[in-house]
Amino acid sequence: MSLDERSTYGVYIYSVSKPQTAPAVKVRTPREWEAATDGSNPRDDERVNTSAARSSTRRSTLTRERVLQAAVDLADNAGLEAVSMRRLGQELGVEAMSLYNHVNNKDDLLDGMVEMAMVEVNRSAREVRDAAPSDADWQGVLRAQVLASRQHMLRHRWLPVALENRAGMSVGVARYFDGVLGTLVAGGFSNDLGHHALHALGSRALGFAQELFTPGGDEQDAASQAAMASMAPELPHLMAMLAEVAHDDPTSTLGWCDDQSEFEFGLDVLLDGLERRRLRRP
Repeated sequence: MSLDERSTYGVYIYSVSKPQTAPAVKVRTPREWEAATDGSNPRDDERVNTSAARSSTRRSTLTRERVLQAAVDLADNAGLEAVSMRRLGQELGVEAMSLYNHVNNKDDLLDGMVEMAMVEVNRSAREVRDAAPSDADWQGVLRAQVLASRQHMLRHRWLPVALENRAGMSVGVARYFDGVLGTLVAGGFSNDLGHHALHALGSRALGFAQELFTPGGDEQDAASQAAMASMAPELPHLMAMLAEVAHDDPTSTLGWCDDQSEFEFGLDVLLDGLERRRLRRP
């Protein structure tokens, strides 16, 4: 007769080669189990070690570029106001304090986000200029460049606000306007007229129009409309216009009323006026 002993956690099973009776089963008491295993489950230790290894991998692979890209993605999906060190740490699966190894502070984070987005903008603008034939008119080239930039503004709807609020000079923005000026000079503008043109174009050169005022959400928008209604007798022309004209294309609208048709109308007026000025110069 042979004896085979097998163990499954706290249960021992004994069997014989020619069993005549039911196998005997011995179950360990909690105290015996604790003494034999120190009260730990090997699978628990494995899960803890695996989790720690994954956390260590996330920390070791964290880079400034990865932090900035996560911040851009967060702003794209939830708005610029959602970007905080705590929220960004949650998105990356790390403690918020670890982000300071890659960005100095919130301002440095926002500056980096702008620069990362402007890399895309400048790439598109350069592709437009490179694809233009040598005899292309400057208006067509610049118009295409501006509209390509606007597509990035629509994709990153937080970017116009970030550009308006940054105090320092953006290298990416400077590169972009250098390309705009290059297009103007190649089209026959002097540096002096090109300087005037940059001022006239303003933010429209980047693909968005700055608003005079922007209602902050539904509640404030409703308050603004109520205020306008109360002043209706004093604003006959504006009220007549608002009754006839509406911005009803939210997918192409930046801010409050900077929709695509309004933007292109203003851009064409500026470009036509600049061309007339160029032709008048000796």
